[in-house]
Amino acid sequence: MNTDLSNRKCIITGANSGIGKETTLGLAKMGASIIMLCRNEEKGENVLREIKNSSGNQSVEVMIADMQDYDSIRKFVENYKSIHNKLHILINNAGIMKKKRETNNLGHETTLATNYLGHFLLTNLLLETLQSSAPARIINVTSKSHKRGKIDFDNLMLENNYGRFKAYNNSKLANILFTYELAQRLEDSGVTVNAVHPGAARTNFGREFSERTRKFLKLFKRFTISAEEGAKTSIYLASSPEVEKITGKYWFKCKKVKSSKDSYNREIQRKLWEVSKDLTSL
Repeated sequence: MNTDLSNRKCIITGANSGIGKETTLGLAKMGASIIMLCRNEEKGENVLREIKNSSGNQSVEVMIADMQDYDSIRKFVENYKSIHNKLHILINNAGIMKKKRETNNLGHETTLATNYLGHFLLTNLLLETLQSSAPARIINVTSKSHKRGKIDFDNLMLENNYGRFKAYNNSKLANILFTYELAQRLEDSGVTVNAVHPGAARTNFGREFSERTRKFLKLFKRFTISAEEGAKTSIYLASSPEVEKITGKYWFKCKKVKSSKDSYNREIQRKLWEVSKDLTSL
């Protein structure tokens, strides 16, 4: 039985494709009022029409922000707060993997900036609204690949020895470290924070890779799950009464599981928070 979310306001990043799109559709069917936070307005609007038609929910809209561009994120939050005074669910879903090392306008490596630093900034800028709307929930979409990640504060932007999987794995470890630190800071606030591994889902992830790599990924897809299946745990954490007061956990297939040993290191959690504050000028 679906939970009624008709009185809940939700923001989902990367909502126009893959797991983000399926999460949006699932929550829209429950009646949530949703902001699809997208980088590309045209793509977002195309999917918006599809979501409205499929769900019958007209309380869905597209707003624009590029998660690697901190000024863009600040502009979105300013616009959001000028229109809305509530926020009950924030799903930090957007993610990329770059074949070659790229940087944003501040010189920050793009994968880390998009997958982690942008969401760190977005979440913190929306915390006051989330707390005033409590009970509220934050869901950070990460990956099992975080277990191969490492936070090297001397090479955080991977100026040395860049690799696309290394960058991705590190950003996903950062997501979980952030989840655990934020959960500590929001204890007894009425705002919960959890991290999700959606599983290896069939999405358009890796579309910019070489033809050879895309062929490999295509072969790998026979062992993957659908984007709809991958969205289930995010939808569960956003909507289920069973998890309303559970915070600071890592989830897979709607169950709490263990994350990597490094992810529980309180010293790394705290240091990454302070470094992230500086990098995003929070």
